[in-house]
Amino acid sequence: MVMGDLPEQVDLAVVGAGVGGYVAAIRAAQLGMSVTLVEKNKLGGHCLNYACIPSKTLIKVSDIFYESQHSQKFGINAQGVTLDAKAMYKWRMDVSKKLEDGVAFLCKSNEIEVLKGTATFVSSSRLQLTDGVSLEFKKAIIATGSEPSALKGFEFSGNVIDYKQALSLDYIPKSMVILGAGYVSVEIGTLYAKLGSKVSIVARSDVLSHFDRDAVGLVKKRMQDLGVKVYTGSTAVSHDANSVTLGSGEKLEAEVIVVAVGLTPYTAGLGLGNTRVQMDDKGFIKVNDKLQTSDSNILAVGDVIGEPMLAHKAIRQGVVAAEVAAGQSSAYDNQVVPAVIFSDPEIAIAGNVEEAEGITVTKFPLSALGRAIALDTTSGFVKIAADKEGLVKGIEIVSAEASSMISEAALAIEMGATLEDIASTIHPHPTYSEAVQEAAEAALGRPIHFFYGKRAKPK
Repeated sequence: MVMGDLPEQVDLAVVGAGVGGYVAAIRAAQLGMSVTLVEKNKLGGHCLNYACIPSKTLIKVSDIFYESQHSQKFGINAQGVTLDAKAMYKWRMDVSKKLEDGVAFLCKSNEIEVLKGTATFVSSSRLQLTDGVSLEFKKAIIATGSEPSALKGFEFSGNVIDYKQALSLDYIPKSMVILGAGYVSVEIGTLYAKLGSKVSIVARSDVLSHFDRDAVGLVKKRMQDLGVKVYTGSTAVSHDANSVTLGSGEKLEAEVIVVAVGLTPYTAGLGLGNTRVQMDDKGFIKVNDKLQTSDSNILAVGDVIGEPMLAHKAIRQGVVAAEVAAGQSSAYDNQVVPAVIFSDPEIAIAGNVEEAEGITVTKFPLSALGRAIALDTTSGFVKIAADKEGLVKGIEIVSAEASSMISEAALAIEMGATLEDIASTIHPHPTYSEAVQEAAEAALGRPIHFFYGKRAKPK
C-alpha cells in the first residue's frame, strides 16, 4: 500500500509483537478476526530477543562452564576448560533468531498480516504507520511492553549499558558493576561471575528487598561464594571509563556498568492523546478486568499496564484481550501470577507465604530430600502456607528446578486445592517435586522424611 490509497481495514490491530502481542494476534485469528500485527523491531519483542530467553540461555552456559571446573566432588577433574565468548554469543543469537522465525511462521500460518514500523493512534479507530500506511480498525490491543529505566548521571552511553546490552556481549568483561538489586541484577551478576567476571552490585537497600529473606539469604550466600560483592545501603554517584564511585567515596572497578533499576512502560509516540485511553501517574495504561481501556475500542496487555511485569502474565492477558475483542465474555481473573528468579538456587513463588492470622506456614528443607542430597543441591527449601481449613494460599520453592515445579503451586491455588490434595497426590521419586508433597505432609502434622519435634503430631 502507498500513501494516498484508501486506509486498510481490519477487525483487530495489535501494536507490539512481544509475547503479549503476538499471542493476542494468534488467538484473535483463531476466533475468525482479520488481524494486523505491527512491530517496529523484532517479532517476539524483548522476551524472545533481549531478556527472558537470552538470559536463561546464558545462565545455562555459565552453569555448564562453572560446573565443569568445580565437579571434583563427583570425581570429575577437567583440565584447561576454556570459554569461547563469540561462540557463546552466536548460540545466544541463534536461539533468539530461531524463536523469532517461529513466531513469523505462526503468524503466517494463522493468516496474520505483519507490518514493520512504528504505529501512532490518530483516532480511536485509526493508526498511522511510519511507512505511510493508514490502518482502520474495529478493535486494537496495545502490547508495547516496557523499556529499561534510565538513571540520572548514568545515561546509556559508552561503558554504561542496559540489561539488554548486557545479555548481548560477545566478550566476558573483566569487571562489571551493576546498579540496582532486583532479579535482573541477581541473574546477570550470577551468570557473569560464573563466567569469570569480577562482579559488584550496588543496592540502595538490599538484594531482592521485596522477597522472603529466608530465600534471599541462601541466594546471597551463593553469590558471595561466587565472588559477587554486594554493596547494601549504597548509591553510585559518578563514573568514568574504568570505575564507579560510591557515595562513601569507594571506587569499584568497572569495565562495564549495567543499569538495572527497573522498567518504564513504553507509551512514547503512541498518540494516546488522540484517543480516550487514560494512564496513571506512572504512565501505565489503565484497564478493567477485561483489559479494556477507557476507550471502548482499545484494550491493553502486559508490561504497559503495570505490575507484575512478567512475560507469562502478558501471555495470559493476550489470550483474554483477544477473546474480549472478539466479543467473548472472558476476563483476566486469575488468582495468582507465579514469579521466578533464575538465581542460584532458583526462587519461585505462587501466592503468599507470610505468616498471618489464620495462616500457617510450614517449611521443608532440601537437606532431607534424596534428590537434592544426590546432586549436592541441598541449599533450599519449600514453604507452604494454608488457612485453618487447609486451603493452600501460597507456596515458595527455593531449589534447582524451582522454575519447573512452581506450576504445581499455581494450579493448586487456582483450583482451590487443599494440603490434603497435594499430600495425597503421588509425586515421582526421586525428584525435587517431592519436597512440595513433603511440605504439605508436614503442614498436616504427619511429616515423613524430616523430624520437626514434638509439635508435629501424626493425624
